[in-house]
Amino acid sequence: MTQALEIRAPAEQTEGTRSQVLRWLKSIGETVAENEPLIEIETDKVTVEVASPGAGILREIVKGEQEEIAPGEVLGRIETAEGAAAGGALDAGAADGSSHAGGRVDIATGTALPAAGASGHSGEASSAAGVRAEGASSNGSAHGAVGSPVGVSASEIRAAGANDNFAAARFSPAVRRLLNENSLDPAGVRGTGLGGRITVEDILAAIAARPGTASARPQAAAARSSSDPVAAAASSDIAGGSRLIPHTAIRKRVAEHMVQSLLHTAPHVTTVFEVDMSAVLAHRLQHRDEFASRGVPLTLTAYFLQAAVDAIHAVPEANGRWTDSALEVFESIHIGVGTALEEGGLVVPVLRDVQARDLFATAEGLNDLVTRAREGRLVPADVRGGTFTISNHGVSGSLVATPIIINQPQSAILGVGKLEKRPVVVEEGGVERVVIRPRCYVTLTIDHRVMDGHQANRFLQTFVARLTSWPA
Repeated sequence: MTQALEIRAPAEQTEGTRSQVLRWLKSIGETVAENEPLIEIETDKVTVEVASPGAGILREIVKGEQEEIAPGEVLGRIETAEGAAAGGALDAGAADGSSHAGGRVDIATGTALPAAGASGHSGEASSAAGVRAEGASSNGSAHGAVGSPVGVSASEIRAAGANDNFAAARFSPAVRRLLNENSLDPAGVRGTGLGGRITVEDILAAIAARPGTASARPQAAAARSSSDPVAAAASSDIAGGSRLIPHTAIRKRVAEHMVQSLLHTAPHVTTVFEVDMSAVLAHRLQHRDEFASRGVPLTLTAYFLQAAVDAIHAVPEANGRWTDSALEVFESIHIGVGTALEEGGLVVPVLRDVQARDLFATAEGLNDLVTRAREGRLVPADVRGGTFTISNHGVSGSLVATPIIINQPQSAILGVGKLEKRPVVVEEGGVERVVIRPRCYVTLTIDHRVMDGHQANRFLQTFVARLTSWPA
């Protein structure tokens, strides 16, 4: 009797999310090492890798790409090295040959069979594998790529390291996927990210620079239109052509989550205040070098988190959640911070127990979370258990965003707009005059079942007062 190891999805799952198989990094019949990355799983919060539970040969893929999975569910099976030496086929008790979208295995030969209802589809990596990078096109010439793997596994990419830039890089799942699908040698890609890290845009630039790439675009667009009658019909009356941007799994999950929050769960109400940041900027100028000498950048977001703690103490309901029987208010303050990713999309890593942190500890924790988010190194625990959220949308130039959709099941979300110098009328000694001050708009969007307008206003009054009176 041969032996098989089951490959299972992580037992824990971030609250309020659904998971799906994003990509298999190995095909049926390939040898795998223990703890080697084997599968990428994606939720609307984070992408994680599932490592091989042991050494052997991948014999069965139970869950194929884009299939939804439950915590702890069997994703596939590995024939152990002992089992391979004994004969090569999986025991019938471990693989029953039943039909799965990801493929079946002939238990007598270990050969991949087509899945039921999917002509010619084997358990190997799908040739229609989607990409995480937004703006993907079918020929990979602009904003991503869609296509079959080219045989370069994730482990081979990590081992390549032909130059210092590549050797020092940490690849996000989207970067690894684009390298695989476009048969790119990372040693030949110039990294423009932090510390020379290769980003999705770097890979897209390398793809676009390939000879013949531009000329392939019209044919690719025509092929997409002919293969997608819905898209073709929608664009048939628009001159100038078009291109299709496949929805990524994370984009679809975020869309569903936002619609559910806004239309079906919580009535949203937003209040807007303006804050003078003069005191904060003066303090930051005085202490920035000190923080940097200790290895921590002092960002404005750290001040916003600290001020949010004061505001939550004034209005504890903002740190709670609505249930059918009661309002649950939390003692600890775990603040999620919206973080844009270089390859597109948004994640919300959670800084825990902010009420127990001083400014340095807050800045230090933020730096760690944001760095790991942008390097694709977050784990599910990093995005779980938030009680309040801040969206610093001003970093990309936005003055006001409203409503910012509440991250259910939380009750409120704080938005911070662009910091800019504005003329302000002040009165000193009975004389009014115009002065220039650094100011920004702040918004609080609330679940109106949990809080009323006067509570939202009190929250922002406290928040603004903390920032405007920051001690030197």
